Amino acid sequence: MEVVVARLGRPHGVRGEVSTEVRTDAPDRRFLPGAVFATDPAGAGPLHLVGARDHNGVLLLAFDGVADRTAAEGLRGVLLLADVPEQEEPDAWAVGALVGLRAERTDGRDAGTVVGVEHGPAQDLLVLRQPSGALARVPFVTALVPEVDLPGGRVVLDPPGGLLEEG
Repeated sequence: MEVVVARLGRPHGVRGEVSTEVRTDAPDRRFLPGAVFATDPAGAGPLHLVGARDHNGVLLLAFDGVADRTAAEGLRGVLLLADVPEQEEPDAWAVGALVGLRAERTDGRDAGTVVGVEHGPAQDLLVLRQPSGALARVPFVTALVPEVDLPGGRVVLDPPGGLLEEG
């Protein structure tokens, strides 16, 4: 399954390193020199990792062919994708597997359909088309999305009051 493992941020220094927003539970296994990442948008990659280091709690990555600050700036916002066996990251789902799922509340009421996933700064957001047709964004965290049932074709939501339309 292909999942997002990082979002590239601003350049660091003048030698092409980029800050990284890590989106994997296993950064020590994912970001090893020699790793190759597909990207979103696809035209930015593939990216071949040549270096990774911690700088005051921020992961800095260096890629083959990205030798200066200008080239690193061109990677800002790019998502790194990795093909990950499902058992390695049990709470990771491919966006394509989520789109189209029926969304329902814990009491079984219809909450709409998942139409997308947005990658926010703190966590991903499920984008729902509610029964009225209005869009809603639900933080994709266990407290609000306690169940993802791919075989059943649904996600279960436990939203606080006001996040979704009442229905």
